[in-house]
Amino acid sequence: MAYRVVTVFGGAGFLGRSVVSALAREGAHVRVACRRPDEALRCKPMGDVGQVAPVAANIRDDASVSAAVEGADAVINLVGILYESGRQTFDAVHRDGAARIARASASAGVAQLVQVSAIGADSRATSKYARSKGDGEEAVKAAFEKAVILRPSILFGPDDDFFNRFASLARFSPVLPLIGGGATRFQPAYVCDVAEAAVAALTNPGTAGRTYELGGPEIYSFRQLLELLLTVIDRKRLLVPVPFWAAMVKAFFLEFLPVPPLTRDQVRLLRRDNVVTEGVAGFADLGISPTAAEVILPTYLSRFRRGGAKKNIAAGRTSSV
Repeated sequence: MAYRVVTVFGGAGFLGRSVVSALAREGAHVRVACRRPDEALRCKPMGDVGQVAPVAANIRDDASVSAAVEGADAVINLVGILYESGRQTFDAVHRDGAARIARASASAGVAQLVQVSAIGADSRATSKYARSKGDGEEAVKAAFEKAVILRPSILFGPDDDFFNRFASLARFSPVLPLIGGGATRFQPAYVCDVAEAAVAALTNPGTAGRTYELGGPEIYSFRQLLELLLTVIDRKRLLVPVPFWAAMVKAFFLEFLPVPPLTRDQVRLLRRDNVVTEGVAGFADLGISPTAAEVILPTYLSRFRRGGAKKNIAAGRTSSV
């Protein structure tokens, strides 16, 4: 590929591993930049010897970010958090960190920068998460005019947070909550498709300076997603509507946990649909045909069926990709 050395911030994460794998298949030399390089060791087998290299970088530190992008042909920023903890605030990560990477990339003469944001990113949003994502996009564009912005909907894949969390809950709970009544709409995107979109954003010169919203081929309500999940894992559970106000009260107490399963900011996010904006460029403009959730979910959720994955594989009920 044209970009021989690519630095991927957040490359050890859920989306990051798929991006690193896709870049390695294209022949790029990949630097996996993260705070704890040992977490990126599992990325090394994705390429040939020496092709994938973990490097230490803290996006809150100018020197380490500059060192990580020095000599790189392209940079991809995937760093994001779902809840705040200590110094890891939404603004520090999504706004200031993204701006720092963009400035360092521009100073280092990097040819292209891809900033992965999220559908719903908006500097005027009531959600701190969405607002910080919007602020981050503006900061990146100000520092690196040709940057490509990718806004995916919720991601699904083997290590996703959404489907695995609710499937795990369904194993022991007789009910699943429908926050806000379950009417919020989503357009789930397959993690490997989004990874391919990131690579396409680097290899296609026509993407420079553009924003792409990445959603799968189908739109589902929150209720429909849980119904699909229950069908895949072959379980019957009662779906109970939870008003937004009640979810906010519950989230207040859950935020005291080290890893909160729900926060008030996430409840605010659920008040808005998470679907591609009509008329905005997307997967098709990058030459990608998105994969349906129904095709992929059975390949990694089978372990949540009664009897587990082995029993269902033996019965021929699990496919592979």
